Amino acid sequence: MTQAQTASSAHSVDRGSAKWSYTSGTSDTPLLGMTIGDALDSTTARFPDREALISRHQGLRYTWTELRDEVNRFARALMALGIRKGDRVGIWAPNCAEWTITQFACAKAGAILVNINPAYRLHELEYALNQSGCNTLVVAPNFRATSYLDMLLTLCPELERCAPGQLDAHKAPSLRHVIRLGEQRTAGMWVWSEVMERAKEVSPEALAQRQSEQEFDDPANIQYTSGTTGNPKGATLSHHNILNNGYLVARLQGFTERDRLCVPVPLYHCFGCVMANLGCMTHGATIVYPAEAFDAKAVLDTVQAERCTALYGVPTMFIGELAHPDFDTYDLSTLRTGVMAGSPCPTEVMKQVIDKMHMREVEICYGMTETSPVSFQTRLNDPVEKRVATVGQVSPHTEVKLIDPATGQVVPVGEAGELLTRGYCVMLGYWNNEEATRNAIDQARWMHTGDLATMDDEGYVNIVGRLKDMVIRGGENVYPREIEEFLYQHPKVSDVQVIGVPDAKYGEELMAWVKLKEGQSATAEEMQDFCRGQIATFKIPRYWKFVDAFPMTVTGKIQKFLMRQESIQELGLQNAARIQTA
Repeated sequence: MTQAQTASSAHSVDRGSAKWSYTSGTSDTPLLGMTIGDALDSTTARFPDREALISRHQGLRYTWTELRDEVNRFARALMALGIRKGDRVGIWAPNCAEWTITQFACAKAGAILVNINPAYRLHELEYALNQSGCNTLVVAPNFRATSYLDMLLTLCPELERCAPGQLDAHKAPSLRHVIRLGEQRTAGMWVWSEVMERAKEVSPEALAQRQSEQEFDDPANIQYTSGTTGNPKGATLSHHNILNNGYLVARLQGFTERDRLCVPVPLYHCFGCVMANLGCMTHGATIVYPAEAFDAKAVLDTVQAERCTALYGVPTMFIGELAHPDFDTYDLSTLRTGVMAGSPCPTEVMKQVIDKMHMREVEICYGMTETSPVSFQTRLNDPVEKRVATVGQVSPHTEVKLIDPATGQVVPVGEAGELLTRGYCVMLGYWNNEEATRNAIDQARWMHTGDLATMDDEGYVNIVGRLKDMVIRGGENVYPREIEEFLYQHPKVSDVQVIGVPDAKYGEELMAWVKLKEGQSATAEEMQDFCRGQIATFKIPRYWKFVDAFPMTVTGKIQKFLMRQESIQELGLQNAARIQTA
């Protein structure tokens, strides 16, 4: 591993006798000063015949030359449809080759790609299309049991009586073109292959000219954050933001053109389209999609069959893979690295991934959509205890500080504070939402994450919770993450989430939702006995619920606000919930 791949100086700042929680990531690896389209061309020139993309569930395989040619065709086709620089092109589909082709084609044609969550329903689809002002939508016919076409025809019944490209919909006034995947025809929509044929109408020279008009600071991508209250906000990310983030994340894992990355995470999310797609592209590594959505068996099959060297996933995915009944029959010996991210990573799960999946160089990443997404990452040469118990050190070319949310002052090392991020990775802003942008990014360009963290003397950071998740019980600040990590050590526990619920006496009480290992049973009294004498009494949950699953987003993030709502109803705490507090 070269110094360029590992350099990231993390340190706290002395102010008098105290050390303060500030760190900056230095590197002798410069940022890439190019657009996504130019980076794709550069990689293709270096590795023309190496495998670029494999979509196993579609039976598709592309070399970098073949992928670049398909991207150029679709970029020219978009231009033939009249797509101009700055136009928004949405994609509403599960993981597939067309998703990636669309991603790179938009970058070349100067369009802004709008990622639409595959889990969205009618109201959310309408909001995303209109808030971003999409004039083109690439759509899959369906996903699992949901018909996207039926939803789209409900939203835009005008499709039934218009020619492709002539949509004038009352509820989606900016939308003109709908491009459906597959070969069957649907009223008012283009078919993918039909649009690809229109590439003939635009010369390669015209595309090259359009591509040359892009600047790396131009917006390239709008990704909607999954808000727990109100409407989602569209994080607007530039070529510079996401190209460099994917590049640096993969570089710190030591990626080369010989690596093969299994990608079960959704492409609509930064984990898929940035860390996986752009991370692989900038190094010439191979992108491998095992299925259109996460399936533990498909992942294990793919790693074995394609001899993958890296695997990405959120903790719940790794838990699912480890728990698969045939896990021990698979040869995963080609794996060496990967990333576990997207939500807090249980220490015990991390240890199993290292020991049982051969991922001795697996790394933890932390960040958020608004920071492209990664701002912290463990390193290959970090001690195991740092790789399993922290989110690592600050990423190259990035600054971080922890502040007291009440005063805005930097907190001493070891104390919890809100994590703020600054640097190349911070988004341009929320699309068409200046107020939300001002609330998130302060005048000094610090992005306020809303996450609570602690920093040690070496700059390693531990995420202890969300500002909104922190439980205040009788005046004591309690961080659910600490209790969850303790409960993971119970031999019967597979997964656990701790929340705060309203209480008339203490303001809040703790509740644990516990998922037991297969074939196990337990009681609340047993769990409380396990805690007694090991953690402070005020940290022992009063309420316990044993569940088979947690409510979560499509990316595997636990939706604690839904758990809280359900628990209030089940426990009859409505009156306590109505008590007003300062």
